[in-house]
Parts: sequence; C-alpha cells; structure tokens
Amino acid sequence: MVSTHDLVRAWGALLRGKKPALSIEITKECPLRCPGCYAFATDHVGRGLDLKQLHDLRGDALVVGVTALVRRLRPLHVSLVGGDPLVRYHELEVLVPRLLALGVFVQIVTSAFRPLPAAWAGLDRFELVVSVDGLAPDHDRRRQPATYARILKHIEGHRVVVHCTLTAPMARRPGYLEEFVQQWSANPNIKKIWMSIFTPQRGDELAEIPSAAERARIVADLYCLRERYPKLDMPRGLIAMFAQPPASPRECVFARATTIVSADLRTAIVPCQFGGDPDCSRCGCFASMGMAAMAEHRLAGGLTAGHIFHASADFGDRLARWLPQQKLPPAA
Repeated sequence: MVSTHDLVRAWGALLRGKKPALSIEITKECPLRCPGCYAFATDHVGRGLDLKQLHDLRGDALVVGVTALVRRLRPLHVSLVGGDPLVRYHELEVLVPRLLALGVFVQIVTSAFRPLPAAWAGLDRFELVVSVDGLAPDHDRRRQPATYARILKHIEGHRVVVHCTLTAPMARRPGYLEEFVQQWSANPNIKKIWMSIFTPQRGDELAEIPSAAERARIVADLYCLRERYPKLDMPRGLIAMFAQPPASPRECVFARATTIVSADLRTAIVPCQFGGDPDCSRCGCFASMGMAAMAEHRLAGGLTAGHIFHASADFGDRLARWLPQQKLPPAA
C-alpha cells in the first residue's frame, strides 16, 4: 500500500523534474532463455541494439556505479532487474544495505535460480519479486534452470511476491489461473501474488499473445479470484485497467514516473521498461495498470489524480530541460 507521505514525496519529485521511480537492469546476463522475454528482444535498448550488446559492470564498479546513480537521481523506489540480478549476488549483498541506507525502497525482480541471501529475510522497505511462468510443467519447460523445485527451495524462510505473466495458452485452459493462485496462496513463504498479461511489441505475432476474447476471460477470472484468495493482490480498479490500458507511454503514469537504465548504467530504456515499440493497446503490465488505476481516483472539482500527475509531470519535464545534472551521462 502506498502511503500518503510517499505520494506527497513523489509529487514533489515530479514538480522538481525528477522521476520518483528508478529501474536498473544491473546485468545483461541471465541463465534462462525464456520465450518472449522483452529484455533480450531486438531493439529493446535502441534501434538495432539489444541488451547483450552492452558492456555491463561487475564487482566494485557495479556497486559504486549503482550507488552513484541512485544518489544522483534520488528516486523513492529502486527496482533491480536484469538479465537476472542474482547473477550479481555478491554485489547485491553489498548494494542492498547500501541502498536502504539511502532511504529508498528496494525491489529485486528475479527468477530465484539460486539461493536468496538469508540476510534479506525480514528487511524493511525491501521486496523480493519472483517470476513464475504458470504451473510447474509449463514453467519448468520455459524457465530452466529456475525450476519450481529450485524456487520452492530458495524462497524458504523469506516472504516474497510471486509474479506471473499470463499468456494465451494459460487463458485457454479452464481453471488454470485458479489452480496457480490456489497453489501459491497455500505457500507460507508467499505474501502476495501479482499478475500481468503478456505485452507484445507492435507487429508481433507470438504464441504468448492473448486474443481480445482471451484477455476478457483473464479479466473476468481475476475479478472472481481476488474475492476468494486474499494473497492475490489485484484491486478491482487495477484489473479494470487491463480492459482499457493507457493509450501511449505519454499517457502511462508508470512510464512517465520511472527512469529505466540498462546494464551499462548509461543507456536509458525508452519509452518504458519494455523498450522498443510496445503495443500499448495490448499492454498488460501490472505496474502500469496499478498506477493507471490510482490515476482514476476522483478528487474535488471533477479532477482526477491523473490530471494532477500529468500536469505536474509536464511542469517537471519543462524544468528538467534546465537541470542537465539530473540527466544520465551519454552512452559510452
């Protein structure tokens, strides 16, 4: 739950030309080869450029570089992604307490292919999100070596969020979503379950992309499941946004509120975390839908929170043109 204090701080950051959230692809390395992975798609980093072509950092250079980036951009929320961040687990053991000491909320998104440090269990303002691609047979086929067996072993003693990206094959099997939610809800190491819908690039024709009818079925199932499984952290307003996602990155609160930096700690990923040319009409990003739902909140005078956000972001964008020290350094 976002506190009023954090909302006020985020608003202040926007007005000063800063984005309150920062997502860092701290490594280009990943032991998985998941079909449809956006991070390794052509043009993710830029036209004709993918993540594997960047020079990433390791050791002290990574720790110092990430810390310096956070100090300069001063976000409220930092998400460490990849690749898989646990490829750099030695560096993370240093980075996590260092970033928490700066007063930011730290989130790590991982496949949990390797054990999670015991020191992370019970940390305040810290969150582990574990990606799980459906039920065990489907997940294990797509996400070797981060199998169900490894995940269950590695999350023992932690309280993690499970995140599943829903695909067309999942939507076609009756009861699939409930079986998934029921199974993970019963695990005491799981505190919340989040679900996204697979988001394609414009022009993509992939087996993972749900049809309009399958997307509607997913939405209907989520409405029902949230009533029966409290760990499914999907408010009604968020689910509703899957049926009417933001029309463009310019209209997406999450895209406008988040700076995404790739593995060289210099290259910005635009227009949002997916990079390239995402098909916003079929966006299924959990974070985007959550922030879009918050933007729909009605205020006095017929305004919404979204009106205030976009007006503040527009003002901050104009101000940022006069504050070059907040920008990323040019790519090497």
